[in-house]
Amino acid sequence: MAEPRVPYSLNVIESCSSCALHEKGLFCRLPQGTVAEMNSLRQFCLYPRGTVLFVEGETPRGLFVLCSGQAKLSVTSATGHAINLRIVEQGEALGLSSVVANEPYVMRAETLSHCQVSFISRLQFLQLFRAHPDLSLVVSKHLSMELHKAYDQTRLLALAPGTQVKVAQFLLSWADKHGELVTGGVRLAIHMTHEEIGESIGASRETVSRVLGDFKRKQLIRTRGGTIVILQPQQLRGLTTDGSH
Repeated sequence: MAEPRVPYSLNVIESCSSCALHEKGLFCRLPQGTVAEMNSLRQFCLYPRGTVLFVEGETPRGLFVLCSGQAKLSVTSATGHAINLRIVEQGEALGLSSVVANEPYVMRAETLSHCQVSFISRLQFLQLFRAHPDLSLVVSKHLSMELHKAYDQTRLLALAPGTQVKVAQFLLSWADKHGELVTGGVRLAIHMTHEEIGESIGASRETVSRVLGDFKRKQLIRTRGGTIVILQPQQLRGLTTDGSH
């Protein structure tokens, strides 16, 4: 008999206790009993790239936890200009501060790749929160992590001396999290268009494309489709420490 087909070729995580991220995600590291209760409450869905999970101004319906894939959090001005606030990784929650404060979402959440997302309603999460004091420490750590990532993003947008430095910092940061050592460099599979990269660093799509083209001509990187190989990581790092380049 043929194996059942799974949408988007994802490895479906049927149970929190058997998840490969069990030792990494903050919510995954809770005591076994708390994890089991969260698992009994969660609903999970499989989403393609480009799915909007919630938007600015929407009343928080509940907590989203990214079991696999990546998502982006962004804000949009009245004129339609968008800025990506941060990339959400596997094991992280989306909309946590709004759920806790019962305030409308202040940002938009959209999947960057095929994702498995778990959802727990706000009422159920707050009941779980009150019943398990150990959950309060995890929530505090997650909110602290979000704050530090916001600091890093603000520093990149406001203090980086130029777009070359911003693109170099973006690539190096992605390499630290997702890079794979290969012959001749570090390979990155980036699920973002040049426009989305630009929204992350405060630059236009055209400028990002031009800078990546410059890096390619200088043999700092090699590109193929959505894959970038950093050929000269030390030279890229040098750009981020010397604004004169």
